Amino acid sequence: MTDSRDLVFELGTEELPPVALKKLSAALEQEFITGLDQAGLRHGEVTRYAAPRRLALLIKDCATRQPDRQLEKRGPAVQAAFDNDGNPSKAAEGFARSCGTTVDQLDRLKTDKGEWLMYQVEEKGKPATELLPLIAENALNRLPIPKRMRWGDSDAQFVRPVHWLLFKLGTEIIPCRLLDVDAGELSHGHRFHHPAALTIDEPASYADVLETPGKVIAHFDTRRDNIKTQVEKVAETLGGKADIDAALLDEVTALNEWPVAITGSFEEKYLAVPAEALILTMKKNQKYFPLFDADGQLMNHFITIANIDSPKPEVISEGNERVIRPRLADAMFFWEQDGKHRLEDHLESLKSVIFQQQLGSMYDKSMRVATLAAWIAEQTGTDVRLATRAGMLSRCDLMTHMVGEFADMQGIMGRYQALRDGEPEELAQAMEEFYQPRYSGDRLPQTPTGIALSLAEKIDTLCGIFGIGMKPTGDKDPFALRRSALGALRIVRKHSLTLDIRELLENSVAALQDRIQEEHTADAVHAFLMERLKVLLADEGVSTQLFASVSAVQPRTIPDLDARIRAVQSFLQLPEALSLAAANKRIRNILRKSTEDIPAAVDTRLLQDPAEKTLFTQLQAMQARVKPLLAAGNYQAALKALAGLRTAVDQFFDDVMVMAEEDDLRRNRLALLKQLSALFLQVADISSLQQ
Repeated sequence: MTDSRDLVFELGTEELPPVALKKLSAALEQEFITGLDQAGLRHGEVTRYAAPRRLALLIKDCATRQPDRQLEKRGPAVQAAFDNDGNPSKAAEGFARSCGTTVDQLDRLKTDKGEWLMYQVEEKGKPATELLPLIAENALNRLPIPKRMRWGDSDAQFVRPVHWLLFKLGTEIIPCRLLDVDAGELSHGHRFHHPAALTIDEPASYADVLETPGKVIAHFDTRRDNIKTQVEKVAETLGGKADIDAALLDEVTALNEWPVAITGSFEEKYLAVPAEALILTMKKNQKYFPLFDADGQLMNHFITIANIDSPKPEVISEGNERVIRPRLADAMFFWEQDGKHRLEDHLESLKSVIFQQQLGSMYDKSMRVATLAAWIAEQTGTDVRLATRAGMLSRCDLMTHMVGEFADMQGIMGRYQALRDGEPEELAQAMEEFYQPRYSGDRLPQTPTGIALSLAEKIDTLCGIFGIGMKPTGDKDPFALRRSALGALRIVRKHSLTLDIRELLENSVAALQDRIQEEHTADAVHAFLMERLKVLLADEGVSTQLFASVSAVQPRTIPDLDARIRAVQSFLQLPEALSLAAANKRIRNILRKSTEDIPAAVDTRLLQDPAEKTLFTQLQAMQARVKPLLAAGNYQAALKALAGLRTAVDQFFDDVMVMAEEDDLRRNRLALLKQLSALFLQVADISSLQQ
């Protein structure tokens, strides 16, 4: 059995980019393990470590050498290897020479496809110490680093300058040089608490030695949990609760090797500024954790994480307070200055801001959105006047000082300013909902005006960009049209908006007037929306065939399409489903191949066979039965009723020759099948369900 030992690999660097640290660590593990597996080096549990100045792996029970392998080299086919007298051909002799042997020493390999000459050779496994340097080098070269840098007079390239390399298998140092650094058994602790080198005698002791005496918590998740616990405890002592954003927590974890929670505060007067602006400053600019009281109101306290265990934490706290104070003062200044103007005062200035050269200014877009939002409001029975005004004001906050300084405040600032202007609360809320959903999984607008406004904005963008021929291609989507389409679909489905989608698109295209030149823009956007909807439904378990069966009948509204999807899903659970799907496919094929005029009605005088008479009688009764169900949109009940036609349909195809020689008889039977198909098509094209 192959011997095994623990393996430790650590690359010591200058401070790594915090937002990329987790990704780099995961990629290093994946690439390194791939290299081990490809080399045939068995191993046990793998633990990855990531801190601001290091990427490391601890691999348990790594094999010390490759296993020996039996290699088979296949030569020419036996038929081509010998002539009629049994003498070896040049091909056979050449193969034998390449293997360092003679033809008579070659084996033969028999398969179902023939017989070949073959040579077996045993390859001795190489020691792991010879293989690991290349494995590590390949892993480092494959890390997702957009732009590598050089340092000093070295030709080595990495995301940050490299200072040390720890690389040991058991107690043995792996002899190699990577990124212009020789491998050794030394690591380094905290930059300030323990700058001296640390000797790692055994790979298993790596994390313990770094923590004590090195003052480095090397494991990312352990350090993350440590920070979270500290922040929660400190927040509790201040009588508040911290806003521990997952992304911020990851970034702070990537910035600190020995985290220590430090509190800070600011003057209460700044709480007059919208809380979102203060939170944005604390989290995005300073990497602080804001605190909230029991009522969910922002407190004038924050928590930051220091990368040092200082004997005078109050000095660090004072420094943090000093840094954030000017930012808060700026936010207050912008807030006060913006209060001197109403939102509508910024309308004229929107004319100087271009949305897109061919589609006009932000003012032009706002007017189009206002018109479309009003149409949506009218169709959904909500306040048309409010929707129109909301559309006009929707982009005015872009011209405020606050949004100019804090871009993430767009929409939020619109809501606050609308309330200051005395606008209705629903309109103010719509200013923020205008941008929702911003990303996959984001919350959706809830107010009627916000729903109309957000949907109008997304549809106008889709029709406008498609109309000037800039639809997404491949991974290029500069106007985020896929996101707009998914957002629009989520809004319509969530709120069950019974809007005629084609009419909605045609209204949007009409508002664009002569700004677009592409023909059939509404059709192109509709097809794009249906493709996005297919993706959405696929995530919910709706098959491509099921979606195709419903979309084939072109439902006018999304809720209607959803209802048909659910009905077909229920229909597929019935024992009659597959037989009727096959029959409908057969009917569609017959009708498609027919080139003659098919009568609109069935002539009962031409019904001869008992099976066709039975089918006609049942079809007439079924049409009367499902008509009110279809009118009520009860597609599930309609399909369940139609399943009752299975026996009559099966009997018809067993007993009746559809394509009879007599013209009148044949056309009459085609008319009967056409009526049957049309009845099912009032719900879905179930022939698409047949594989």
